[in-house]
Amino acid sequence: MKHLISSLFLLTFFTVKSQHIIVLGVAQDGGFPHIGCQNECVKAHRNSNDARYITSLALVDPDNRQWWLFEATPDMDKQLQYFRDLTDGDYPYLPAGIFVTHAHIGHYTGLMFLGKEALGAKDIKVYALPKMIDFLKTNGPWSQLVELNNIEPISLSTLPFELTPGIKIEAFTVPHRDEFSETAGFKIITNRNSFLFIPDIDKWHKWDRDIVEMIKDPNLDYAFLDATFYDAGELPNRPINEVPHPFVSETMQLLSGESRSLKNKIQFIHLNHTNPLLFNRRKKIEVLKEGFGIAEQGTAYK
Repeated sequence: MKHLISSLFLLTFFTVKSQHIIVLGVAQDGGFPHIGCQNECVKAHRNSNDARYITSLALVDPDNRQWWLFEATPDMDKQLQYFRDLTDGDYPYLPAGIFVTHAHIGHYTGLMFLGKEALGAKDIKVYALPKMIDFLKTNGPWSQLVELNNIEPISLSTLPFELTPGIKIEAFTVPHRDEFSETAGFKIITNRNSFLFIPDIDKWHKWDRDIVEMIKDPNLDYAFLDATFYDAGELPNRPINEVPHPFVSETMQLLSGESRSLKNKIQFIHLNHTNPLLFNRRKKIEVLKEGFGIAEQGTAYK
């Protein structure tokens, strides 16, 4: 397993020199604290240290002083500054490109900050699968971003492509609630490591790929996987089948017979405000003791 650097270390002296991932957020689309939440969210309302941004990753290339953003969240304005603070301003404020998984609010609506009402950015590359690109081009207000050249939409195939010398990206579709676009996952391959990013999927058994076999790939270092809900009891006032996701408990059971080194690759991410892994220290320790990881905001993975 490659080295992992804590957010505290990052904030004091950022020394990662290889291509790497930084986690810029770990929460589900509504963030933490979550709108309307009056339970565990209250602490996060009162203490910003308990708050978490919506799930997003930064892919960083120190040699070329470039970086790319995965997911344009509603927290993107804060996450751009967060990245700048974590890296001591060593990189451009805006990423060289933004990869978007799908058209649910936590994954693309941050693109609004690039428009004329806010930053007025120019030709920011936005990579996504074809239906997502078509959604941006044909639906306002996102189509205005295209018309004013705030963004440059780039349609991906499911074949790996070379982003830069030493970095390859592979997009693939996963089963999810595809009301407006398909849903993508990404495999990120750098010159020394490999990452899997699947923040949203309905259930592992609905997919035509075997997630366990993907994780067993000896070249894969980390898998950031959908952990929206810990178990089925988190939404007492709403049918859980309306928002299908693989429960953390299900993913852990799926991998229960595997080695600890294999479990170590998992980094649970995209946590709903009801998920105890966001706020319950005992539950978090239980998961870590089983060998699984929980993505931490501000942490670098290399």
